[in-house]
Amino acid sequence: MTTCVFVQIRCKPGTTYKVAEEIALHEIHSELYSTSGDFDLLMKLYIPDGEDVGKYINDHLLIIDGIERSLTTMTFKVF
Repeated sequence: MTTCVFVQIRCKPGTTYKVAEEIALHEIHSELYSTSGDFDLLMKLYIPDGEDVGKYINDHLLIIDGIERSLTTMTFKVF
């Protein structure tokens, strides 16, 4: 069973669209939205079985230039 997580992403000023395009090219997300508030993007993704969530995000998302900060929210149960 995969693990669903939501990741809020803060981008360096002026890089939000570039970051979003890079995320889309990596094809790791289920959904990706631009947002208002403290973070610029909200991404829903599914972590493959057996993968460490933190390492997966570090290795597949945080390698993208322009990401300043991220906040990951784990999910537990779907209602």
